[in-house]
Amino acid sequence: MRTYDLYLNAKKASVGLYVRQGAGLPDLDDAADWTFDGTAAEASLPPQLVEQIESNGHAFRDMN
Repeated sequence: MRTYDLYLNAKKASVGLYVRQGAGLPDLDDAADWTFDGTAAEASLPPQLVEQIESNGHAFRDMN
């Protein structure tokens, strides 16, 4: 089963950023602002979010 890492940004608390597990955030200018918040299994995420992560390498999610 695929898993994805979740990062949160204290400046944008309502936004989560998912990437493939272990991918990190090398392409973000503000990567230091994002904090690792855990790993989620594919089955626990909405299918549309998983599709975005797989096609784009990342996906943002409203955490409210």
